[in-house]
Amino acid sequence: MANHALLNSDTHKNLKVNTRFAAEFGDDQSAVITFPTEFADIQRHYPILLQKDAKTGEFQAVTLLGLEANENLFLRDGHWQGYVPAIVARGPFLIGFQEKEVDEEVRREPVIHIDLDDPRVNESEGEAVFLENGANSAYLERVATILKGIHEGLNYGRAMYAAFAELALIEPVNLDIKVDAENQFHLNNFYTVSAEKLAQLDGETLAKLNRAGFLEAAFLIKSSLANVKALIEAKRERVSR
Repeated sequence: MANHALLNSDTHKNLKVNTRFAAEFGDDQSAVITFPTEFADIQRHYPILLQKDAKTGEFQAVTLLGLEANENLFLRDGHWQGYVPAIVARGPFLIGFQEKEVDEEVRREPVIHIDLDDPRVNESEGEAVFLENGANSAYLERVATILKGIHEGLNYGRAMYAAFAELALIEPVNLDIKVDAENQFHLNNFYTVSAEKLAQLDGETLAKLNRAGFLEAAFLIKSSLANVKALIEAKRERVSR
Protein backbone atom coordinates (compact mmCIF):
# COMPACT_ATOMS: atom_id res chain seq x y z
CA MET A 1 0.00 0.00 0.00
CA ALA A 2 1.24 3.44 -0.91
CA ASN A 3 1.39 6.11 1.78
CA HIS A 4 1.62 9.41 -0.07
CA ALA A 5 2.40 12.57 1.89
CA LEU A 6 3.03 16.17 0.92
CA LEU A 7 6.78 16.66 1.26
CA ASN A 8 7.96 19.33 3.69
CA SER A 9 11.25 20.09 5.42
CA ASP A 10 9.81 20.05 8.94
CA THR A 11 8.10 16.67 9.00
CA HIS A 12 10.59 14.98 6.69
CA LYS A 13 13.83 16.70 7.65
CA ASN A 14 15.66 13.42 8.36
CA LEU A 15 14.49 11.42 5.36
CA LYS A 16 16.95 9.71 3.05
CA VAL A 17 16.46 7.70 -0.13
CA ASN A 18 18.40 4.63 -1.14
CA THR A 19 19.22 5.36 -4.79
CA ARG A 20 20.61 2.01 -5.88
CA PHE A 21 18.53 -0.08 -8.27
CA ALA A 22 17.19 -3.52 -7.34
CA ALA A 23 14.35 -5.94 -7.93
CA GLU A 24 13.02 -5.34 -4.41
CA PHE A 25 12.50 -1.70 -5.37
CA GLY A 26 10.42 -2.67 -8.40
CA ASP A 27 13.17 -2.05 -10.93
CA ASP A 28 12.89 -5.48 -12.59
CA GLN A 29 10.22 -4.36 -15.06
CA SER A 30 10.35 -5.33 -18.72
CA ALA A 31 8.70 -2.06 -19.80
CA VAL A 32 8.09 1.32 -18.18
CA ILE A 33 6.18 4.43 -19.21
CA THR A 34 8.21 7.05 -21.04
CA PHE A 35 7.47 10.64 -22.03
CA PRO A 36 8.15 12.77 -25.11
CA THR A 37 10.27 15.09 -22.95
CA GLU A 38 12.88 12.31 -22.69
CA PHE A 39 12.54 10.60 -26.08
CA ALA A 40 15.89 11.96 -27.30
CA ASP A 41 17.66 10.20 -24.40
CA ILE A 42 15.51 7.07 -24.46
CA GLN A 43 15.99 6.38 -28.18
CA ARG A 44 19.77 6.19 -27.73
CA HIS A 45 19.38 3.09 -25.59
CA TYR A 46 15.94 1.46 -25.80
CA PRO A 47 13.03 0.79 -28.17
CA ILE A 48 10.10 3.18 -27.76
CA LEU A 49 6.74 1.53 -28.36
CA LEU A 50 3.15 2.68 -27.98
CA GLN A 51 0.43 0.91 -26.04
CA LYS A 52 -3.30 1.51 -26.28
CA ASP A 53 -5.54 1.79 -23.24
CA ALA A 54 -8.35 -0.71 -23.80
CA LYS A 55 -10.86 1.45 -21.91
CA THR A 56 -10.07 4.96 -23.15
CA GLY A 57 -8.48 4.20 -26.52
CA GLU A 58 -5.66 6.61 -25.69
CA PHE A 59 -2.03 5.83 -26.47
CA GLN A 60 0.94 5.96 -24.10
CA ALA A 61 4.61 5.38 -24.87
CA VAL A 62 6.66 2.73 -23.09
CA THR A 63 10.32 1.86 -23.26
CA LEU A 64 11.19 -1.82 -23.60
CA LEU A 65 13.76 -3.05 -21.07
CA GLY A 66 13.36 -6.82 -21.31
CA LEU A 67 11.81 -9.62 -23.34
CA GLU A 68 9.80 -11.37 -20.63
CA ALA A 69 7.96 -10.55 -17.42
CA ASN A 70 10.01 -9.15 -14.53
CA GLU A 71 13.12 -8.83 -16.67
CA ASN A 72 15.22 -5.67 -16.89
CA LEU A 73 18.25 -6.41 -19.04
CA PHE A 74 19.84 -3.10 -18.08
CA LEU A 75 19.80 -3.79 -14.34
CA ARG A 76 23.06 -5.32 -13.13
CA ASP A 77 24.43 -5.60 -9.61
CA GLY A 78 22.53 -2.57 -8.30
CA HIS A 79 23.47 -0.39 -11.25
CA TRP A 80 21.47 0.75 -14.25
CA GLN A 81 23.35 0.43 -17.53
CA GLY A 82 22.52 3.51 -19.63
CA TYR A 83 20.01 6.33 -19.31
CA VAL A 84 17.56 5.88 -16.45
CA PRO A 85 13.95 6.55 -17.56
CA ALA A 86 12.30 9.41 -15.68
CA ILE A 87 9.57 7.24 -14.18
CA VAL A 88 12.32 5.18 -12.52
CA ALA A 89 14.71 8.05 -11.73
CA ARG A 90 11.99 9.88 -9.77
CA GLY A 91 12.29 7.23 -7.04
CA PRO A 92 9.59 7.39 -4.34
CA PHE A 93 8.49 10.89 -5.36
CA LEU A 94 5.49 11.98 -7.40
CA ILE A 95 3.61 15.08 -8.46
CA GLY A 96 0.54 16.09 -6.50
CA PHE A 97 -1.61 19.20 -6.69
CA GLN A 98 -2.54 21.80 -4.12
CA GLU A 99 -5.05 24.60 -4.46
CA LYS A 100 -3.49 28.03 -4.09
CA GLU A 101 -5.03 31.47 -4.36
CA VAL A 102 -3.14 33.78 -6.72
CA ASP A 103 -4.51 37.26 -7.48
CA GLU A 104 -7.90 36.22 -6.07
CA GLU A 105 -7.94 33.22 -8.37
CA VAL A 106 -7.75 29.65 -7.09
CA ARG A 107 -5.20 27.60 -9.03
CA ARG A 108 -4.04 24.00 -8.79
CA GLU A 109 -0.29 24.16 -8.29
CA PRO A 110 1.95 21.08 -8.67
CA VAL A 111 3.72 20.03 -5.46
CA ILE A 112 6.01 17.14 -4.56
CA HIS A 113 4.66 14.14 -2.66
CA ILE A 114 6.59 11.16 -1.33
CA ASP A 115 5.51 7.58 -0.75
CA LEU A 116 6.60 7.00 2.84
CA ASP A 117 6.01 3.24 2.51
CA ASP A 118 8.41 2.92 -0.40
CA PRO A 119 11.23 0.54 0.69
CA ARG A 120 13.86 3.05 -0.47
CA VAL A 121 12.73 5.67 2.08
CA ASN A 122 14.52 5.62 5.44
CA GLU A 123 16.47 7.79 7.88
CA SER A 124 19.82 6.00 7.90
CA GLU A 125 21.28 5.52 4.41
CA GLY A 126 21.18 7.05 0.97
CA GLU A 127 20.71 10.56 -0.39
CA ALA A 128 19.42 13.18 2.05
CA VAL A 129 16.19 14.85 0.94
CA PHE A 130 16.85 18.08 2.84
CA LEU A 131 19.94 19.87 4.09
CA GLU A 132 20.42 20.58 7.80
CA ASN A 133 19.13 24.15 7.30
CA GLY A 134 15.91 22.83 5.73
CA ALA A 135 16.81 23.72 2.16
CA ASN A 136 16.35 21.23 -0.66
CA SER A 137 19.30 18.94 -1.22
CA ALA A 138 20.90 18.69 -4.65
CA TYR A 139 19.25 15.27 -4.93
CA LEU A 140 15.78 16.70 -4.32
CA GLU A 141 16.44 19.46 -6.86
CA ARG A 142 17.26 16.79 -9.45
CA VAL A 143 14.08 14.93 -8.56
CA ALA A 144 12.06 18.16 -8.94
CA THR A 145 13.46 18.60 -12.45
CA ILE A 146 12.57 15.00 -13.31
CA LEU A 147 9.04 15.40 -11.97
CA LYS A 148 8.59 18.60 -13.99
CA GLY A 149 9.60 16.70 -17.13
CA ILE A 150 7.09 13.95 -16.34
CA HIS A 151 4.29 16.44 -15.70
CA GLU A 152 4.98 18.35 -18.90
CA GLY A 153 5.48 15.13 -20.84
CA LEU A 154 2.09 13.75 -19.80
CA ASN A 155 0.20 16.76 -21.15
CA TYR A 156 2.38 17.04 -24.23
CA GLY A 157 2.07 13.34 -24.94
CA ARG A 158 -1.73 13.32 -24.84
CA ALA A 159 -1.89 16.02 -27.50
CA MET A 160 0.81 14.35 -29.61
CA TYR A 161 -0.68 10.84 -29.62
CA ALA A 162 -4.10 12.29 -30.42
CA ALA A 163 -2.58 14.11 -33.40
CA PHE A 164 -0.85 10.92 -34.57
CA ALA A 165 -4.09 8.95 -34.26
CA GLU A 166 -6.06 11.59 -36.14
CA LEU A 167 -3.59 11.36 -39.03
CA ALA A 168 -3.66 7.53 -38.91
CA LEU A 169 0.09 7.44 -38.28
CA ILE A 170 -0.07 4.74 -35.61
CA GLU A 171 0.12 1.10 -36.68
CA PRO A 172 0.45 -2.23 -34.84
CA VAL A 173 3.89 -3.79 -34.57
CA ASN A 174 4.65 -7.38 -33.61
CA LEU A 175 8.16 -8.33 -32.56
CA ASP A 176 9.24 -11.90 -33.28
CA ILE A 177 12.58 -12.30 -31.55
CA LYS A 178 14.87 -15.30 -31.65
CA VAL A 179 17.68 -15.16 -29.12
CA ASP A 180 18.68 -18.80 -29.61
CA ALA A 181 17.01 -22.14 -30.21
CA GLU A 182 15.55 -22.25 -26.70
CA ASN A 183 14.68 -18.58 -26.23
CA GLN A 184 12.19 -17.14 -28.68
CA PHE A 185 9.73 -14.35 -27.92
CA HIS A 186 6.66 -12.93 -29.61
CA LEU A 187 5.75 -9.47 -28.36
CA ASN A 188 2.42 -8.05 -29.49
CA ASN A 189 -0.14 -5.45 -28.39
CA PHE A 190 2.37 -2.76 -29.26
CA TYR A 191 2.20 0.05 -31.82
CA THR A 192 4.64 2.32 -33.58
CA VAL A 193 4.64 5.23 -36.05
CA SER A 194 4.20 4.17 -39.66
CA ALA A 195 7.13 5.35 -41.77
CA GLU A 196 5.06 4.81 -44.91
CA LYS A 197 2.15 6.97 -43.77
CA LEU A 198 4.52 9.59 -42.40
CA ALA A 199 6.17 9.85 -45.83
CA GLN A 200 2.77 10.34 -47.44
CA LEU A 201 1.88 13.46 -45.44
CA ASP A 202 1.70 16.71 -47.38
CA GLY A 203 4.01 19.62 -46.68
CA GLU A 204 1.45 21.64 -44.75
CA THR A 205 0.68 18.76 -42.38
CA LEU A 206 4.38 18.03 -41.86
CA ALA A 207 5.01 21.71 -41.10
CA LYS A 208 2.17 21.70 -38.58
CA LEU A 209 3.56 18.62 -36.83
CA ASN A 210 7.01 20.18 -36.84
CA ARG A 211 5.80 23.44 -35.28
CA ALA A 212 4.14 21.45 -32.50
CA GLY A 213 7.35 19.50 -31.93
CA PHE A 214 5.59 16.24 -32.80
CA LEU A 215 7.51 15.46 -36.00
CA GLU A 216 10.83 14.93 -34.23
CA ALA A 217 9.14 12.65 -31.69
CA ALA A 218 7.62 10.58 -34.51
CA PHE A 219 11.07 9.99 -36.03
CA LEU A 220 12.56 9.21 -32.60
CA ILE A 221 9.90 6.56 -31.98
CA LYS A 222 10.52 4.98 -35.37
CA SER A 223 14.32 5.08 -35.20
CA SER A 224 14.37 3.66 -31.65
CA LEU A 225 13.24 0.25 -32.94
CA ALA A 226 16.84 -0.31 -34.03
CA ASN A 227 17.58 -0.80 -30.32
CA VAL A 228 15.75 -4.15 -30.37
CA LYS A 229 19.09 -5.56 -31.53
CA ALA A 230 20.73 -4.30 -28.33
CA LEU A 231 18.01 -6.04 -26.30
CA ILE A 232 18.67 -9.30 -28.11
CA GLU A 233 22.39 -9.07 -27.48
CA ALA A 234 21.81 -8.26 -23.80
CA LYS A 235 19.49 -11.26 -23.52
CA ARG A 236 22.03 -13.55 -25.20
CA GLU A 237 24.65 -12.40 -22.73
CA ARG A 238 22.34 -13.10 -19.80
CA VAL A 239 21.25 -16.59 -20.88
CA SER A 240 24.86 -17.56 -21.59
CA ARG A 241 26.01 -16.86 -18.02
